[in-house]
This record gives sequence, C-alpha cells and structure tokens, in this order.
Amino acid sequence: MASKKVDFKKESQAGYQATIKPAIIDLPAIPFIMVDGKGDPNTSADYKQAVELLYALSYAIKMSPKRGDVPNGYFDYVIPPLEGLWQIKAGENPTGNDLDKSNFSWTAMIRQPDFVTSEVFEHTLLIVSQKKPDLDILRARLSTFSEGLCGQVLHIGTYDDEPETIKRLDDFIKTSGYRVDISETRRHHEIYLNDPRRTAPEKLKTIIRHPIQ
Repeated sequence: MASKKVDFKKESQAGYQATIKPAIIDLPAIPFIMVDGKGDPNTSADYKQAVELLYALSYAIKMSPKRGDVPNGYFDYVIPPLEGLWQIKAGENPTGNDLDKSNFSWTAMIRQPDFVTSEVFEHTLLIVSQKKPDLDILRARLSTFSEGLCGQVLHIGTYDDEPETIKRLDDFIKTSGYRVDISETRRHHEIYLNDPRRTAPEKLKTIIRHPIQ
C-alpha cells in the first residue's frame, strides 16, 4: 500500500491552521526556498519571475523520484502554499490602504520538507537551469527560517482589505500581554492558502502573522 501524502496545511504544528480568531503560536525552525525582491507584487515582473522560480524548484524536488534521483529520506507530499515576508522600510509594519506598493521589499518563499538539504537544493538548481534557462536560479536560496513566537489570524477577502484584520491581530497581541516585534529580520508574514487566479477575491484566504515579544 502506498504511503499517504504529507500535507503540511493539515498539520497544526506547521502553522497553517489559523482561524479568524487571532492566536499566539511558537514555530520551530523550518526550511524554505526563498527569493528576495522589490516592487508592487501586482505589477512587478520581478515578483512574477520569483514565484515562477519558486514553483519550478519546488516541483522539481517533489518529482525527483520520476527522474530516479530520490533524496535520502524522501516522502510524497503536497507542495505547501506560497508565502511572503513584507516591509516598506526596516522595522515598519506594511499596513494601510494608502501604501505605495512599489516601495515594498519582499521575500517570496515556499516551505520545503526536511529532507531538502543543501546538496538536494544545489542539484535541483542544476536541473531547473537546464529545463528553464530563462529563470535566474541564482536568485534562489535555501534557508532555515526560525520565526519563533508569533501572533496570527486568518484573513478572508481581498488583499487590499487586510488592514482591518491586521489591526485586530495587533490589538489581540497587545491585550494578550505581548508587543509586535517587527524589525529588519522579523517581518510581516503572509501565507496564501488559495490561488488568486482561480479564487473570487472575496473568498481569498490569507494567514497574516506578526512576530511578537
């Protein structure tokens, strides 16, 4: 009998089980493939290319058994959702409806299983560079993200309607005895649970997460 696919979104300890009621969570160190960039994600070709690169690498790793180069410890899994770390300026919380999104600095990223080592990643870069030479593979890196203690909430609706949800999250963090700890290294974090190309804007689900102390 084939083993069941691992779906990180269904594992509470993975941080994808947010609800519209804010909560405090403590996350372990997790491996991600990351790509940095700047600009408005709605219009930036840079952001579009970053996302394409992330998925190309993630799918190449997932499909490695079909190439006959199975990594040690490999198991079948569902590719986790796209995530993003955002800021306007170092230490600032990117909120408000009047933001100039062209000033965004962002890190687009996708979680990876623990078997994705630096050797697996470097091998995958080579494979993707051969199949998709138009992608700049040098932009991608494999990093361990230690997010630690955070407040999070599920936002349902358009991305432009997030400020109200963010305020509710930050108010909850304060009344829970913590403070938002956004900085150069701890940033506003969003996790996109569905595809905006295939989902009505009012039904989009986004986990919003803020680091806290």
